[in-house]
Amino acid sequence: MPVTTNTLLQEIVSGKDFQKVLEREEDAFEDQTLSQYLKRLCSDRGLVSEQVIKKAQIDRTYGHQIFNGTRTPSRDKLLQLTFGFGLSLDETQILLKKAGKSMLYPKFKRDASCIFAITHNWNIMDLQELLLSMDLPMLGKF
Repeated sequence: MPVTTNTLLQEIVSGKDFQKVLEREEDAFEDQTLSQYLKRLCSDRGLVSEQVIKKAQIDRTYGHQIFNGTRTPSRDKLLQLTFGFGLSLDETQILLKKAGKSMLYPKFKRDASCIFAITHNWNIMDLQELLLSMDLPMLGKF
């Protein structure tokens, strides 16, 4: 049974032999690159990167550079990919966290708009129109 994040944190903080924790819980550590994670998402969903990039409305060349790991995407590009993949809110937060970006925060109007669009299964154009109507920067324009 996989170790929970809280249990792993307790083991690390407890002052026990850190090396033993690393060895014993080796499978709990996530050493996957963002590129590997995106490719796994494609595989899990039966998609190819080209489909995701197109649906996310990301420039084709730039999108492929994200997928092959030669470009580091901005938070906005990751949010666009959320719509390309059709991710849930929880999956979006995980994607942002894995990329080292801040998760969506409901007290920011722009983030709240993204949360609303994701949870209501909107497409990216619907979100862009909402952001524009609220005089907020559209994704990819911030």
